[in-house]
Amino acid sequence: MSDIQLGRRSLFQAASLLVAGGWATRATADEKSSQTGSPRDKIASVKTYLLRHTLKKPFGVSVSVPFDRTREALLVRIETDSGLVGWGETSPINGTRAAIDEQIGPNLIGQNPLEYRKIWRSMWGWNFGNALAVGALDMAINDVRGKLLNLPVAELFGGRLRDRVRAYASAMNYVEGQEPEDQFPAEAAALVKQGYRALKMRIGRFPVTREKKFITAVREAVGPDVVLLADGNAAYTMESALRMGHVLNDLEFEAFEEPLPQQTPRYPAYEELRRRLPLSLAGGEALDSRGSAQDLIQRRAFDIIQPDVSLCGGIGEALFVAELAALSGIRCYPHCWGSDIIIAATLQLVSLLPEPHGGFPTDSPLLEVDQSENPWRNGLAKGAFPIGADGMITVPTRPGLGIDVDEAMVKEYAV
Repeated sequence: MSDIQLGRRSLFQAASLLVAGGWATRATADEKSSQTGSPRDKIASVKTYLLRHTLKKPFGVSVSVPFDRTREALLVRIETDSGLVGWGETSPINGTRAAIDEQIGPNLIGQNPLEYRKIWRSMWGWNFGNALAVGALDMAINDVRGKLLNLPVAELFGGRLRDRVRAYASAMNYVEGQEPEDQFPAEAAALVKQGYRALKMRIGRFPVTREKKFITAVREAVGPDVVLLADGNAAYTMESALRMGHVLNDLEFEAFEEPLPQQTPRYPAYEELRRRLPLSLAGGEALDSRGSAQDLIQRRAFDIIQPDVSLCGGIGEALFVAELAALSGIRCYPHCWGSDIIIAATLQLVSLLPEPHGGFPTDSPLLEVDQSENPWRNGLAKGAFPIGADGMITVPTRPGLGIDVDEAMVKEYAV
């Protein structure tokens, strides 16, 4: 018998063993299906929960008039016929709850959550582009399908590029009864002691001349090595944004976020501001799809784009936006402002994002961790995202989003 025939026979035998091994693995998975679900699972229920909390200290951003006195979140819970549960979250505005309860949710019943692309396309069609509704459902579906396949969400999208991500504390809001001159530097110093090596502050409520003083005090409080970002929350004109931009640049801030009105999702004049601004311009939290992102990328409206998984249509859509931006040399720092569910989803997303260049990774994508009063952050999935002494957070490796949601807490705050 020739060497070629022997080689073919060996290859055939090896393939047979692999197939047999595959069936053995599948049989083992089927034996566990009573506990973990089956690839044949179907979506059995879709429920929403509106959570509401009365704030102990009213707070807001530059344009918050009056300050917020309550906090709300809209959660979605998907359960399969085998009892697997997935969770998602978004903002309870623009009729989103009704879109889920009355339009998209009923059409998901009986669908196989593993048919992700089919479901994704149909969800957009059912609601004429309600990205908030799709975002919450997308998170929950990915949570479920990760549990079905016994894989974390990042592995469903090709596998993570990093096991730990850099986090920044999204903090220093304007609080009723507190002066930012006293509050901001002390808050910044405390966050650095907790381990954060990057911080974001809100600015724009007061004139540039006044805010320059406490912005400078923040830099002095944290030192030169802490990364600082500023969020203008649409409080500036072109002229005042440029004046403030020079202040931030002199203090070596990393980026200036959304200083001009967004006029969702168009962001008019941002490309002109980006051209004239002396530091990086960030924006895009109000993006509602890859289509609106493409327009802004082509206009080069930002140096850093910020899709929000809960607002732009979900994890897959935010990843698409990030990859699209990378083709034009635009970095991605996803926006993240919500409970443990949104943090978990965004953490999986950030683990997937590539480095912006081939050198030593000093500019790795950042995870935003909101610090304002929120009982559902470090509450719904308590202790899930500890910050390390080096400012890093480890990406969960458990199936789905990698968290256990406290359903008793959901019911406690549901209205």
